[in-house]
Amino acid sequence: MFNGSGGGQYLCPARWGPYCRLLSPCFFRLPMFKKVFLAALVLCALAGPLGAQTLKLATYNIRYDNKQDTANAWHKRLPYLAGLIKFQDFDLFGTQEVLRNQLQDLAGALPGYGHVGVGRDDGKEAGEYSAIFYKTAKFELLKQGTFWLSPTPAVVSKGWDAALPRICTWGQFRDRGTGFVFYFFNTHFDHIGVVARRESAKLILARVQALAGATPAILSGDFNVDQRDESYALINASGRLKDAYATAALVYAPNGTFNDFNSRAKSDARIDHIFLSPAFTVARYGILTDTYGGGKTPSDHYPVAIEARYARPKK
Repeated sequence: MFNGSGGGQYLCPARWGPYCRLLSPCFFRLPMFKKVFLAALVLCALAGPLGAQTLKLATYNIRYDNKQDTANAWHKRLPYLAGLIKFQDFDLFGTQEVLRNQLQDLAGALPGYGHVGVGRDDGKEAGEYSAIFYKTAKFELLKQGTFWLSPTPAVVSKGWDAALPRICTWGQFRDRGTGFVFYFFNTHFDHIGVVARRESAKLILARVQALAGATPAILSGDFNVDQRDESYALINASGRLKDAYATAALVYAPNGTFNDFNSRAKSDARIDHIFLSPAFTVARYGILTDTYGGGKTPSDHYPVAIEARYARPKK
């Protein structure tokens, strides 16, 4: 733009960087077809890589509806938790510790989202879900399933030294706009069993390979271990999946991901993770430390949110 002083000085927004020279005063003396061409180049450059599509993804342990959580009761937290999700406008997100009544509450509070998953205690409605929510207008659900983190993953079971049954829910999705097909896996590792966490990591990697093969894949969850643990390293160094934190162009991580309903607690431990296959590039990674009511947190975990990009499939 010109400075309006009559001197003809050209002022350029700093974020446009080297593209500003295309919009110098000389630009306005070019023939119209050249103006259109150069303007199109600038817009493409500002928009990012040609053909790149963005997905807004998250993982969120919502804390099960524990009747002893009087100050942090589910009905008090729900409006803020759902409001955060709607404001962030996630395309898909994995959840953990979701009981049946909470699943119904979230479904009612989040119009436009579908979900997949089963209760871990019976493969139907009992126990906690590791449900995946997705925008039905944006994605077509092609396949879905759940397996248990145990030596007998096809049936309800508790694995190795785990204290509780643990599951991984997955869905195969197609982006309705681009035709891009990918898998989304979501899990919750055991909080006690060291062997169980290690073997769960190996099992999930094997199932990702068996189900997705070369198809792009995402794995989200509460892994109950931070970035320094062996089971985290098994996934992150697998060559199949990589932590979004490690590859993001922009990282916002003011705290760890577990807060225990105490927003003043500080940590660098990330126990909630999103891993992605190499088909994705991560533009932004954030741990969302929102509070309400003078410092209360919507859950005892902070959600992890990312923006991931993929190349638009060729037709």
